[in-house]
Amino acid sequence: MRAARLTAPGMLELVDIPVPTAGPGEVLLAVGAVGACHSDLHILDAPAGGFPIPTTLGHEIAGRVEKLGPGVTGWAPGEPAAVYGIIGCGHCRACLRGLENQCRTVPVGGVGLSRDGGLADYVVVPASRLLKIGDLEVTQAAPLTDAGLTPYHAIELTRPALRPGTCCVVIGIGGLGHMAVQILAATTAVTIIAVDTSDEALALATRTGAHHTVRADQNAVDEIRRLVGPRPGGADVVLDFVGVDPTLEISRSVISAGGHLMLVGLGGGTLTMQPGAGVVPVPLEVSVRIPFWGTRAELKEVIALAQRGLIQAEVQTFPLTDVVEAYDKLRRGEIHGRAVLVP
Repeated sequence: MRAARLTAPGMLELVDIPVPTAGPGEVLLAVGAVGACHSDLHILDAPAGGFPIPTTLGHEIAGRVEKLGPGVTGWAPGEPAAVYGIIGCGHCRACLRGLENQCRTVPVGGVGLSRDGGLADYVVVPASRLLKIGDLEVTQAAPLTDAGLTPYHAIELTRPALRPGTCCVVIGIGGLGHMAVQILAATTAVTIIAVDTSDEALALATRTGAHHTVRADQNAVDEIRRLVGPRPGGADVVLDFVGVDPTLEISRSVISAGGHLMLVGLGGGTLTMQPGAGVVPVPLEVSVRIPFWGTRAELKEVIALAQRGLIQAEVQTFPLTDVVEAYDKLRRGEIHGRAVLVP
């Protein structure tokens, strides 16, 4: 079968490898679609020893059950499914509570991360990672498993603050950000303010439910402040899906006292926090959190939203043979919405 493999740090190649065999408790999935995530670029850019080499990338996966391994029940060949990518230890306090995204034993383990992923014709996954998707298109289901789940989880963590009449600023209307706008529109009555450097991304935000759009330039803070009011007020929640210094500066400058600042993006920026009264880098009583992916229960809820037509990923599809081109476009910022590889 074909597989897009990390063969050396920074080297992604489409190669032929044997079809894997499902072991006890596992399922062989015929891959229908795989989302291309910025996290994959971090894996590609990681130094030697950071991730297993060689390994098949791809953690946003949907497809159809091909074969069942010994002991697997509840699934039938041909049944469509999405993959919950995280694989925790299953034994720590977090995993036992269903919070595998907070596993205290396995650092960032899962399909396409610590074991072969879905950028291939077939992938083997534990049956416990599969969720039913019914008649949902696989090109929609695949990006839901991260691009939909991650913003949904971040929103769930701040849901008590997302009251009718409050304001939420969404920074970065890319693969995750455009899903965040839709989730907010579908599940809350907040005022949604979308921020991006791209006119096309801001237009996508408007189409998907944003009430206001702001260009991320030197005037962004003033523009947002006109919408959310002066200090100590401001945005009740800020979701930063970029995480570079300029977006973190916007985030801390528009958050209200007592607000919730969610640092979702992996851009490598630095947020300075300084305790004390007065005008400080982060206002008093602000909660700052770094959410990671989400839980299986939350993914089931995201799938339900999509099945009801309340959220829909904006996708650009590529054949698996164009996998290198797709990631090059992602790196250059030429993907609007989510790139999805179709084997």
